[in-house]
Amino acid sequence: MSRFTEELRDPWALLLGATAAGAAWAVGVPPVGVPVAGAAVWLIKAFASAWQSTGGESRTEPARPVAAGSAVTPGSAEEAWLRRAERAAASFADLTASMRGQLLLDRIAAMRPQVDDTVGTLRRLAGHASVTASALARFDPRFLEQERVRLAQARQTARQEVAGDLDRSIAALDAQREVYDRLSGARERVLARLQSGAISLEGLVARAVEISAMTTASDGVGDGVGDGAHALDELTSELDLTRQSLHEVEKAARHDIGP
Repeated sequence: MSRFTEELRDPWALLLGATAAGAAWAVGVPPVGVPVAGAAVWLIKAFASAWQSTGGESRTEPARPVAAGSAVTPGSAEEAWLRRAERAAASFADLTASMRGQLLLDRIAAMRPQVDDTVGTLRRLAGHASVTASALARFDPRFLEQERVRLAQARQTARQEVAGDLDRSIAALDAQREVYDRLSGARERVLARLQSGAISLEGLVARAVEISAMTTASDGVGDGVGDGAHALDELTSELDLTRQSLHEVEKAARHDIGP
């Protein structure tokens, strides 16, 4: 079986084609043009993937896997979200490989560096999440709570000469609990942003398919081009906002848990 035939059977390629057909129908493309738009995107995706795998001149580097020895813990929640983001970026690269030089679509292809930058930020955030998880593993919040209850009870009946020592012990336990709470909050925020970042990239691929369908169905003229240009402007803005938000979260993560 040829590589191109294998790519035609790829479920993601079929999904992109179906999404494109749905988008074409939604924007009012005549019924005869709906399957044409879907088939065009399906074939583009399959051809681009097959061409890249056989070493074309513009072969796109696949999404970088989580390297052995990296800070991202294998099997962790952060690794799962990072994998999804990398798969979305790879799909975006496949989809845009054949878009350069085409009306409107070359603007989508030009977004590849921004997508790669987004994945790079997500990769660093995943590393921060794993570092935080390792730090949290050093704490036993249940034990800290039990110890505080025990010391607080002892403090109620303690003699004056030992009361100061008990107060200092309680304060030390409170400080440990505050550190644990700060680290837990930092990890939760990073995981939430990893999730939204990965899903945003998956949405980027779907929107790129939609714009491609609009442009293909319109054949370069009519309302399809105008709608596609408007959708492309929105897509660019959304990607910029996602990147800015991720950079802000990364800066906050460095402040919370260090580089």
